[in-house]
Amino acid sequence: MITSKIGENAGKIWAALQGGALTQKALKKATKLKDAELNLALGWLARESKVAFGEKDEEITISLN
Repeated sequence: MITSKIGENAGKIWAALQGGALTQKALKKATKLKDAELNLALGWLARESKVAFGEKDEEITISLN
């Protein structure tokens, strides 16, 4: 996967999180990304401190910083 595609996927995640925090499962469904695509883009956003991770009801939640 090329860097530009990871950045594009990060944009999809960013847009999906504009409405508030989502679980990883809900984020995957909202963005229609495959596991690897989602994880690479989340890593990109995490490295840039754009997203925060939490836990609710034993599920990982992701929100914008």
